[in-house]
Amino acid sequence: MADSISFVPLLIDGKYRPSSTNETFPVFNSYTNTVVSTASSVSSDDCRAAIEAAHRAFPAWEATPPHVRREVLLRGAQIMDSDEWKQKMIDAMTRETSSTQAWTAFNSGMAAIFTRSVASMVNELKGDTFPSSTPGGQVFVQRRAHGVVYSVGPWNAPANLTIRAAATPIICGNTVVLRPSEYSPLTQALIVNALQEGGLPAGVLNFIPMSAEASPTLTSEIIAHPYVRKITFTGSDRVGKIIALEAAKHLKPCILELGGKAPSIILADADIDQASRSVVIGGFMHSGQICVSTERLIVQRPALEPLLAALKQHTATLDLGGPETAKISSVFSAKHAEHIIGLIREAEIEGAEIVIGDGARKGALVQPHMLLGVKPGMRLWEKESFGPVVAMSVVDTIDEAVELANASEYSLAAAVWTKDVYNAINVAMRLRAGMANINGATTNIELFQGLAGLGGASGYGRFDVDHFTDKRIVTLHPPERKYPFWNM
Repeated sequence: MADSISFVPLLIDGKYRPSSTNETFPVFNSYTNTVVSTASSVSSDDCRAAIEAAHRAFPAWEATPPHVRREVLLRGAQIMDSDEWKQKMIDAMTRETSSTQAWTAFNSGMAAIFTRSVASMVNELKGDTFPSSTPGGQVFVQRRAHGVVYSVGPWNAPANLTIRAAATPIICGNTVVLRPSEYSPLTQALIVNALQEGGLPAGVLNFIPMSAEASPTLTSEIIAHPYVRKITFTGSDRVGKIIALEAAKHLKPCILELGGKAPSIILADADIDQASRSVVIGGFMHSGQICVSTERLIVQRPALEPLLAALKQHTATLDLGGPETAKISSVFSAKHAEHIIGLIREAEIEGAEIVIGDGARKGALVQPHMLLGVKPGMRLWEKESFGPVVAMSVVDTIDEAVELANASEYSLAAAVWTKDVYNAINVAMRLRAGMANINGATTNIELFQGLAGLGGASGYGRFDVDHFTDKRIVTLHPPERKYPFWNM
């Protein structure tokens, strides 16, 4: 891990610069508890400048032919494909988010692919035409960009989810004011740099790191600004609710991808070895800090004992330690690690049994944990842990499994394991989840479909053309027309 401390500036109207107040905030590595980068902390004046720059850039960018917008993103993707850029991304993620080699390789390797998939959305920017209900008239329907979009990107998958937050509205003709997470500004700045180098005009993408302390006031000001037309946020349901309430004051639409408590259902006839591998990967990859991590495991009784044995065998191969050597590294803060242990201890008191793990932490390090006998009403069942913890419950029937899987305010993803094709499809279609996997991990996401919650604590809306454009109707009336109700 590099020892040097990098400085992250603002990007406003095409120019990198410090905050107008020269305020900064430090970024800590949770494993070493040392400062690894310093970011400018945006001021109220800077926020207004960024919004106004995006507003000025919008008319020309919206008028830019879609294929030209696509070429800009493709050039950005080419930069992300370079070994030099990938290594910078790996180094930054390791330093700021304590991400392991597997997770940094996935994020850096998928960035260019993800950007190209967003660039392909120009093919969906199509309208429609049909005869008007007015005799002799014609109707033209176009998809037009909103204007300025305020996007907040998360730290846990900082490459791909920053691309989604910035590039998706941009390809649709919007301009963006992007706020990175206070935990990963350097990492997310690399995405912004690549897109800028791809040829984005000044003001189309603005980058405003913001300290946690300044966030409540500045977020309210940004959402209230009349030039801001839409808000996107990826993160916790707690913060998502705050943003939704602020946006509601001004009747501004949001796209919110929030928490997850993804269930994996293991039926009696499941392939136990494959199912157990998917649970270990889905539950413990990136220390469970993925919105579609497998947080609940619902097991049909005959499968319980062999599944537990397989889970213990596969979990035993997961070493805990530094991000550059271990499969499981620290969670994003020691405070969050204590929160995770608190959920485990509380579940124990309420009758759950730890079957994997030690119920302790070391700084921000938390071992993989599985608890048996967790049920609705316990906080470990009800709330996202965002850590390496899987809550297990046993059922006798398929109907019980479905009912238990749906007993949650989260609705992002789910999985079902069975060799019976009918049961697989039947169960998957009954699950209240934006995406359900049959004989696969909850963490599998279809690249060209994206991910979306169905309301509640998982949020709502999708990062697609439909949600970043307005459908506008133009009716062409005939040269001569009568108005019969007024006899004119």
